[in-house]
Amino acid sequence: MSDDNRVYSYSTVLMGSPILLKLFSHDEALASRVFRLIKRYEDLLTVNRAQSQVMDINHAAGKHAVAVSRPVFELIRCAKAASMIKDSAFNLAIGPLVKRWKIGFQGDSVPPADEIAALLTITRPEEVMLDEASSSVFLARPGMEIDLGAIAKGYIADRVRDYLRKEGADLGLINLGGNVQTLGSPDGGWSIGLKKPFAGDALIGTLTVENRSVVTSGTYERYFEQNGRRYHHILDPRTGYPLDNALDSVTLISTDSIDGDIWTTLMFGMGVEKGCAALRARPDIEAIFVTKAKEVVLSSEHHFRFTLLDNGYRVTGSTA
Repeated sequence: MSDDNRVYSYSTVLMGSPILLKLFSHDEALASRVFRLIKRYEDLLTVNRAQSQVMDINHAAGKHAVAVSRPVFELIRCAKAASMIKDSAFNLAIGPLVKRWKIGFQGDSVPPADEIAALLTITRPEEVMLDEASSSVFLARPGMEIDLGAIAKGYIADRVRDYLRKEGADLGLINLGGNVQTLGSPDGGWSIGLKKPFAGDALIGTLTVENRSVVTSGTYERYFEQNGRRYHHILDPRTGYPLDNALDSVTLISTDSIDGDIWTTLMFGMGVEKGCAALRARPDIEAIFVTKAKEVVLSSEHHFRFTLLDNGYRVTGSTA
């Protein structure tokens, strides 16, 4: 391999996830600036610590509006729009339910039905009030909490891509713990693995992409088992319980990683048929559905190539 094709990898842990940056030049200074940028956005958007702009909004729920910086306001507006789509499985106001289930954290167990019913009354996205002029956010009821966890990684991955471009890097990859954003096209494109559910690092296959984001959301990422039933972290905002359907994972291929974040959740809620139908209106976005019945369904294949590695799975095109 000539020096021209050498890939330099830099890694750290941020946002509770392993972060991987790949560059085609040896540039530790650029890598550390990228990691600082991620840290800055994490501090702005997180709900996993006492102080952040998002936590300021949550602490003021039912009391008063909180003015936030423009990036935070734009992100909340984007998350609210996705939450207001009819029957959306995306809900920025789902914070109280996520906190109560504690899936993937100490003390996770199935909450009593009456607690879930009570929490559903304070998870209504229409009660997240946005004021464009003052760039402020008001949660109408006490106890409400917004959680941008489902969208923050995608947003940050896109900001990293934009920053790398500005710094003159025309080839690169950033992996924010499952949100992959790529820059340019090395020889043969970028190869990204599609994980086999509940099988560690084993792969079902690989995707080849260029200048695209790849985001996967899977039931195997965080879950617990109780009385022989598995409860995963992808909650249905309509019921307050984990989504229960034919899917193990959804992978989204899009230009912007934030679209990947939103649409993996939307697709999980819609399922294969409705999901493929919805994507017909968005030729810029494609999905790979992995079902419990070991099918890999491609909504279309214009912006990526898929190679199957596990013969226990069957690849089918969209029924569209």
